[in-house]
Amino acid sequence: MQIRHLKSIIPAGEGPARITALAWSPGSQKLAVATADRVIHLFDDAGDRKDRFATKPADPTTSATSAAPSGSGAASRGYSICALAFSPDGTKLAVAQTDCVVFVYKLGVEWGEKKSICNKLIQSAEITCLTWPREQPNALVFGMVDGKVRVGNLKTNKAATLYQTDSCVVSAASSIDGSAVITGHLDGSINRFFFDDAVSGAAQGKFTTHTCPPNALAWSEPSIVAAGADRTVVFYDKTSGRVQQEFDYSRDDDIDEFTTIEMSPSGLCAVVGGFNRMHIYNYSTSRRCWEEAPPKIIENMFTVSALAWKPDGSRLVVGTMCGAVELFDCCLRRSRYKGKFEFTYVSPSQVIVKRIVLKSHYGYEVEKVNIFQDQFLVAHTPETLLMGDLASCKLSEIPWTGSGNEKFFFDNPLVCMVFNAGELSLIEYGVNEILGSCRTEHMNPHLIRSGLSLHDIKRIAYLIDLQTIHVLDLSTGLNIAAISHDARVDWLELSGKANKLLYRDRRQQLHLYDVTTQTRTTLLHYCSYVQWVPFSDVVVAQSRNNICIWYSIDSPQRVTMFPIKGDIEDIEREGGKTEVIVDEGVNTVSYTLDETLIEFGTALDDHDYERAVALLESLELTPETEAMWKSLSVLALKDQKILIAQRCYAALGDVAKARYIGNIADVQERMGDDYIVKARLAALDKQFKVAENIYLELGQTEEAMEMYQEMHRWNMAIRVAEQKNHPDVDQLKKNYMQWLLDSSQEDKAGELKEEEGDYVAAVNLYLKGGMPARAAQLLNMHGLSHVDLTERVASALFKVGLYEKAGELYEKLGSNDRALDSYRRGKAFRAAVELSRLIYPHEVLALEEQWGDHLVAQKQMDAAINHYIEAGKSVKAIEAAIAAKQWKKAVGIVDSLDPPERGIPYYLQLARHFSQAGDLAQAEKYYVLAENPQEAVDMYTKANKWEKAHALATTYMSSEEVAFLYISQGKEMENEGKLKEAEKLYLTVGEPDLAINMYKNHKHYDQMIRLVTAHHKDLLQETHLYLAKQLEAEGTFKQAEHHYIEGKEWKSAINMYCANNSFDEAYRVAKTYGGPNSAKQVAYLWARSLGGESAVKLLTKFNLLEAAIDFATENGAFEFAFELSRFADKFKLADVHYRHAMYLEDEGKFKEAQNAFVLAGKPKEAILMYVHNEDWDAALTVAETYDPASVPEVLVSQAKVLFERKDFPMAETLLMRAQRPDLAIRWYKDANLWKEALQFTKEYLPNKISEVSEEYSRYLAGRGTAGGKEEMLASAKALEQQKDFSRAIDLYLRFNAPQITDYRFLEEVWEKAVELAMKFVPDRDREVVTTVCSRLQGIKRYEQAAEFYVGVEMYREAIDSFAAGGLWDRAKEVVAVAPKYADYLEATYVSHLKNQGHADALINIDVAAGLDLLMQRGEWEKCLETASGHGQEVLNKYLSMHAVSLIRDSNFDMAAQVIAKYGVFHSSNNYDIYLRLAREIIHNGSPAGLTALREVLFKLYLFIAHLLTLRNYAAKKRELAYFSAKQSIALLRYTGEFPPDRGFYEAGHYAKLAGMNSMAFVCWNRFLDISDAIEEGGDASMIENTDFAKSDIPFDVELPHENMPEQKRDEVRNWVLQVSLDQKIKQEVDRRDCDDCGTSIYDASLVCYNCKAAAQPCVVTGARLGLL
Repeated sequence: MQIRHLKSIIPAGEGPARITALAWSPGSQKLAVATADRVIHLFDDAGDRKDRFATKPADPTTSATSAAPSGSGAASRGYSICALAFSPDGTKLAVAQTDCVVFVYKLGVEWGEKKSICNKLIQSAEITCLTWPREQPNALVFGMVDGKVRVGNLKTNKAATLYQTDSCVVSAASSIDGSAVITGHLDGSINRFFFDDAVSGAAQGKFTTHTCPPNALAWSEPSIVAAGADRTVVFYDKTSGRVQQEFDYSRDDDIDEFTTIEMSPSGLCAVVGGFNRMHIYNYSTSRRCWEEAPPKIIENMFTVSALAWKPDGSRLVVGTMCGAVELFDCCLRRSRYKGKFEFTYVSPSQVIVKRIVLKSHYGYEVEKVNIFQDQFLVAHTPETLLMGDLASCKLSEIPWTGSGNEKFFFDNPLVCMVFNAGELSLIEYGVNEILGSCRTEHMNPHLIRSGLSLHDIKRIAYLIDLQTIHVLDLSTGLNIAAISHDARVDWLELSGKANKLLYRDRRQQLHLYDVTTQTRTTLLHYCSYVQWVPFSDVVVAQSRNNICIWYSIDSPQRVTMFPIKGDIEDIEREGGKTEVIVDEGVNTVSYTLDETLIEFGTALDDHDYERAVALLESLELTPETEAMWKSLSVLALKDQKILIAQRCYAALGDVAKARYIGNIADVQERMGDDYIVKARLAALDKQFKVAENIYLELGQTEEAMEMYQEMHRWNMAIRVAEQKNHPDVDQLKKNYMQWLLDSSQEDKAGELKEEEGDYVAAVNLYLKGGMPARAAQLLNMHGLSHVDLTERVASALFKVGLYEKAGELYEKLGSNDRALDSYRRGKAFRAAVELSRLIYPHEVLALEEQWGDHLVAQKQMDAAINHYIEAGKSVKAIEAAIAAKQWKKAVGIVDSLDPPERGIPYYLQLARHFSQAGDLAQAEKYYVLAENPQEAVDMYTKANKWEKAHALATTYMSSEEVAFLYISQGKEMENEGKLKEAEKLYLTVGEPDLAINMYKNHKHYDQMIRLVTAHHKDLLQETHLYLAKQLEAEGTFKQAEHHYIEGKEWKSAINMYCANNSFDEAYRVAKTYGGPNSAKQVAYLWARSLGGESAVKLLTKFNLLEAAIDFATENGAFEFAFELSRFADKFKLADVHYRHAMYLEDEGKFKEAQNAFVLAGKPKEAILMYVHNEDWDAALTVAETYDPASVPEVLVSQAKVLFERKDFPMAETLLMRAQRPDLAIRWYKDANLWKEALQFTKEYLPNKISEVSEEYSRYLAGRGTAGGKEEMLASAKALEQQKDFSRAIDLYLRFNAPQITDYRFLEEVWEKAVELAMKFVPDRDREVVTTVCSRLQGIKRYEQAAEFYVGVEMYREAIDSFAAGGLWDRAKEVVAVAPKYADYLEATYVSHLKNQGHADALINIDVAAGLDLLMQRGEWEKCLETASGHGQEVLNKYLSMHAVSLIRDSNFDMAAQVIAKYGVFHSSNNYDIYLRLAREIIHNGSPAGLTALREVLFKLYLFIAHLLTLRNYAAKKRELAYFSAKQSIALLRYTGEFPPDRGFYEAGHYAKLAGMNSMAFVCWNRFLDISDAIEEGGDASMIENTDFAKSDIPFDVELPHENMPEQKRDEVRNWVLQVSLDQKIKQEVDRRDCDDCGTSIYDASLVCYNCKAAAQPCVVTGARLGLL
């Protein structure tokens, strides 16, 4: 199990603040955290806080923190939360408290639902632990100090004792399946309890005894694990309690006691928490043992106090003793599927895909996962099949022993169809068993349709063969319908209620089959599109250019049609609207259906008859609505909704039924649901027998008879009367007879007379009623010999067309002519021929021919043959024999024809028959006689008689005809699948390309290769590659590999296998064809896909571990390289660190590279990296920390760079630190800087001064130009070095203005002369200064001249020189030193002002000089008042100087008062001043001084803290949102003192809450700029300052190193993007006009940038006083 830190949910506090309990809800939506302050925090699955609430004490009247009186119990002391547990449904949270109570809070399902206490279980002793078994929704188990283990019944709100021990309960846990609990006790005992012991069969009570109190206890799938203070983790067999494994850390001083254990949801991984670490144990199912993984060590995490594993296994939450809650990611491995989905394997049997957790309930390992249509999951385990729907999050697991060649279809959103080996299985998502199965070979989903209705009707319609449909009831497994059709079915679909089946055949005919009534109806004779409207029983179809709509499919004859111009593409139903999408070529047009008619069907399904009536009443009566009224009437009567039925029949205009139902309604109103109502409803439904039974059961015989009489069913009424021996039976029969005669029902009357034995009367009645056949039957049956009666009957039979029966009666009467005529008319030729043979022999032949014609007309060809032969009609006999397929008779007749030419029309038919019969020789004979040899050739070809076919073709046809014939036949055979025969035909006529294309189209690639090899060998390799790519696209990888190899492209085969995660195959190919290097690369990719220990085992197996590590580092996959190197030797790990460091250095990530170099044991490389990048501080830090010997090298390298950049002093300093001053001399000499060399030598290596001087002399001599400028200068410097300062001064004074125009150079050399004179030749100082100053004044360098005068105390000359240069301020400085010249200076200055014509004071001429003068005179009040009008920077300067002056004079109180008066400036240069004042005034200050100090400190930082505190308070009050916004905006002035990104984020956040969207936009826009600058590692210069330009908000501030959370930045970015598109919101800061100058400035500025007018901030909002 790999555990990786994601984020901190709750940061750690400054001191102990133990996280007492953690709990995940079973659905993974909520995380509950109990903190030390007894508050429950609720987080979502991403770790974001959603809610919090404080818990309550057991006794509300006692404060939770009050002191307890002596002898009082735990209930009165301050309590803590000891355990949390969610209910199995996740809606409740149990909180166990140490004040002897367990509260159960109802949280609800969604966030924001009101929380309430639904159970309160008060106990007599302190509670120590709690667990809620997942199979016990109304029972939670908790342990107590007194040793009791109790179960709380939430239904009764009472607790009962499960068992009691003598030792305090210290821990509790539930089994994985939730059927049992286990508890640990202070004496080390562990007890177990099963809720249903009869099921478990395991022993209850004491389980085992641990070596110490098992403070940490958990129940996994294979074991029970316990740990405690003895630093030992023990795994016990969960059945017997014996020790399975033991991990002893008691000898490791770095490991403290274990505090908690958490088991993964799969039960195959355990995490044990301790001090600064977590130990991880994984259960190996193959080895059946626990294996220890490397521990997770986290410094400064301190003791782990609580653990909670997310139910899906993907996250682990850790609570610590310091109040931190950390979120860790957990998985075995991750993989990407098609670049869209991430598979997270949290255990071998559990994979997380998006929102669904694929988990085998049997614990089988998930081997392969596929996703179809980006929605449906299919996963295989060794024994089961997992299927899921990402949309509905439903998962099914069924036992499965498939072959791996299953095909899946997902057309039905509720059911998946799986084809495997000719068997179709249906799997309903969310159900862990196969819904149903059947055998079919037709795997097209259009030929199989399942129907799952809301009424729990589950059916499937499928094809047994192409013409037979079966409908299977999945609930019972019985076939409920079998439909045989006369044409091949190409489409079928069940309705939503699965009671109607639509299907279409290849003739495009659309049929409807009613499964209930087993009836079939043809809807359309041509249909190009048909579909059920979604979620209804409405059918939409297209018949040529018409849309056909059946709103009521129960009445298929009622169809709505209207024309369209294109083809229907789809039906869309959403938003209460149903549209048919029609593609008209250029445009797509939508036709809207009548939603009211569609909704009618929904109302019927819901049995909402009132709504159905309302819908129909709003429509006109059309054929469609009429059918709907009928359907509604049937259903209403079925449910006995009599008034609804009456309304339906009234709408249909069926007044009789409406009136009849009205009468029933009246009866029902008077008598309720009486028998009369039921009987009349049954009679209305024509269930007369049911109605009769209702009457008779209640003894209502009269009413039953009356019912039948009203229906004119007298026979039924008489039957009832006879059964009940009614006295009016005879009268009833008379009345019945009379009624029959009156109503002209003579046939019924005749039946009655026949039953009474009056046959003559019966015959007369039958004749009267138009039933002569019945009369004749009665005559023959009873042998009646009445001639007249017989004559009448025969005439009646002749008139109605019953000629044969009439002939029999005529023959019986002796009238042979009339009898023969009757037989002829009635086609009774057998009787006619028999009569003719006796009476009319000459008519026999004609009758035989007529008999044959009649039989042919009746399609009785076989029987007609002999009659034609008897009549001598040979041609008709041949035709009949051929039609009857009596071929031998036909051949015999044809061969006997004379002349033979008469048989030509029949030869072709005979030939085709013999061809089909396989008598090819006979067929050939008749084909030739019929002059059609082509069909004979075709016949021999199909029979594979190639020689005979070719001989016959060449005999009777041309070569072109033969070629055309063979190619045509080849195409036909190709279409029939007879590819070998087609190949022979193509090759026979020399067309191998046709055969090759044929095999390619039919994917017979081996045959294709065979022909290409034989006929186009030059294209063989290209053909192999083409086939390989084709097979790869089809997923047939083995065959694709074969063709890649044959095509000399084994690399493509490797790439194919790798792309499809078949690395074992890729490795095999690489090893066989690519050699060792290719095999190594494939093994590396294979290992990358596995990850973790599996990758190491694989590479170790191939002896490629080190090679893979090298390959990973070469390709930048360092994370994988580190993962592998953990299992290699330490030297390899160091090598990976080194390579990683080199990579990071190339990427510019120097800090990370430094760490990697150090881990690699090569700090010298890190030093060289920093030296190369001139990061000297970092280089020195690394050197001092890891390689002190390299410190001089770093200093020398830095000095070399500085020397090249002419920063000689710093270079010298570094070389001195490196103790290499000799390098400075050498570098100076190499750069011909002899002056610097001599100076440095004199200062730091005086023992080498002579040596350097000698070298310098040699240098000058070698130059040979002693009279030049450079040489003079060098000579002067040399004289200095030789201490001959007087000569050096003379040499410097030789440089003068007329000859040298470089005044800067002259200043330098003259300054040098003065410097030498003043330092080393004091007796010449005035002389040299006078000379130099006169020369400087000559080139107008008055200031420098004056300074030289001052240096030799020639103050009058200095004042003159300053005055000559207009430097009056400097002249005043001279007066400060020599006060006696003050009058002279004043007179000179006044003279100057008069000469210049200036009347203003000097202060008005030069502010800086004036302020300096005021400062020098000590006029600080005026100086500061003047400075305050010239900006904060100027005021800060002189205020600081004044404060320093006062501090120097120990006038601390005054200094504080002055700073408080003129303002506190946030400058690092002033912090020492503030610190000194604070110390001195606090130590010994006056009340005024302390008051001033308080104001200074308040303005310094306390004001910032003050505003932050007020802002935090206002933020909690919705009504103070405006104040919190103003305070946050004011705090932007101090972003130099706290992180600017946080300041602008909070200002934007609170401005947005207060409705100040413009300011929110500007602040958040600046926040995003700052975030981008931080992310790019830049500074404030990267940020655009247009919005806050000319404001008192600092710009050049230090940016933090880390960004704010990505989630907050994304939220801000989305809002800013949204607002930037809103034209109503100004995207600029709020502005106002300055009160003094009227300039438009930033609204929150305290100082006007134009006139420098300042205002005080409001102590509440921080805004300018006067503004709110």
